[in-house]
Amino acid sequence: MIDAQDSSSTRPYLIRALYEWCTDNGYTPFIAVLVNDSVRVPNEFVKDGEIVLNISFDATSSLNLGNDVIEFKGRFGGVARDIYIPVERVLAIYARENGQGMAFPMLAASGVSPENVGVSESKGNTLTSVGSSSEDNEATTPPRPPSGARPSLTRIK
Repeated sequence: MIDAQDSSSTRPYLIRALYEWCTDNGYTPFIAVLVNDSVRVPNEFVKDGEIVLNISFDATSSLNLGNDVIEFKGRFGGVARDIYIPVERVLAIYARENGQGMAFPMLAASGVSPENVGVSESKGNTLTSVGSSSEDNEATTPPRPPSGARPSLTRIK
């Protein structure tokens, strides 16, 4: 019997599944990333220690959604850049058009405590974290956005 602590993380598998769901349905997959020294992204686009990236086929080149790392080439301000993101730094993946997706908890192993991850207050669709305890999985019904309003990502601790 495999011990849960010895099994690999479900995060990269869920990221790939939601990426595929987005592309199959004509949505644009975005990822929110908590930036630290292990993440290689254009720092001029990092805000409050986070960056949101379009990882659609049209926005990337050589996209690799691996078990440990997400890598691709992307254009920022017309300049091609190499992007390197450890999977454990991904906060969420969601569809730009409707906000549907999944948020992930930042674990102590990744060097982030829950107190250091802020919660953005916004109206619209919300994402809930996937956790291992019943406290982490308390689902809430997201409010419906007003007609014509753009959906937004709300991270819930």
